[in-house]
Amino acid sequence: MAQPAAARRVDVAGLFEAIARNVEQVIQGKRDQIHLALVCLIAEGHLLIEDVPGVGKTSLAKALARSIAATAHRIQFTPDLLPSDVLGVSVWNRATNEFEFRPGSVFAHVLLADEINRASPKTQSALLEAMQERQVTVEGRTWGLPRPFLVIATQNPVDLEGTYPLPEAQLARFLMRLPMGYPSRDAEITILETHGIGFVDADDLTPVARAEDIVAASEATAAVHVAPPLREYVVDVVEATRRDADLALGVSPRGALALQRAAQTLAAAAGREYVIPDDVKALASTVLTHRMVVAPEAELRGVTADSVLDRVLAGVPVPRAAG
Repeated sequence: MAQPAAARRVDVAGLFEAIARNVEQVIQGKRDQIHLALVCLIAEGHLLIEDVPGVGKTSLAKALARSIAATAHRIQFTPDLLPSDVLGVSVWNRATNEFEFRPGSVFAHVLLADEINRASPKTQSALLEAMQERQVTVEGRTWGLPRPFLVIATQNPVDLEGTYPLPEAQLARFLMRLPMGYPSRDAEITILETHGIGFVDADDLTPVARAEDIVAASEATAAVHVAPPLREYVVDVVEATRRDADLALGVSPRGALALQRAAQTLAAAAGREYVIPDDVKALASTVLTHRMVVAPEAELRGVTADSVLDRVLAGVPVPRAAG
């Protein structure tokens, strides 16, 4: 008999590396971004990829989805998209003389929500509720979503005409916000050299993991040890954001939990059974900055959430190993 996921031993570091290598066939010169996205996947969070057009946001999302032998759906968000298009709808079945629920695209292990900020707030809220509760309620009936359930949303922060920016409370539903950035000069030359000759599209990838593997890895990473001084360090960092005069809103306890969970996953991906301060610091920007709101007067002075976090991390003492 197959073992339940909780009892199955899993090599998290090996699984992490296998998926990373698979994704790198499509996304070149973005190893750090791929690793962060994989941390989000195994931590069973949700990922918001934000950057200008043409830097690989959708390709990264599709490559992650294709690397797992699991159901994957894509929704192109538009202003006329309805909540029922995402969640599903009950329709009358004349053969049985009763209503029948037809699941929407949200019923998948991996959902790519392309250009999420182009949908109306009502449709955004429908998806984000499903992300938080991991279930869908339509006309008083509730259906659970599969596990793992990962939403990879993309948005373009430059072309804002006709968009509905995600409010802070909804941004907090994402474990990470990840900017792609432009590739390095050498990586871009490699892209030009290989395009059309041996070029691998995301749709051509062969899965290297199963949904059950991701669930087992997630449960294994939850057991990674976090020493009390490191928990205190995480709390000290988020408390410092709440006291910062340049912020109108600091990081909530949900943000502290998210940072700890991501750090446990990063440690397991490195083959460790314990978290170190570098894990926390490496993830702080992608996990915390979208949960911070810069005060308007500070924003006029050019202050950003990243600059505030850099100041906070520089000012909070890092715990040292005993001895």
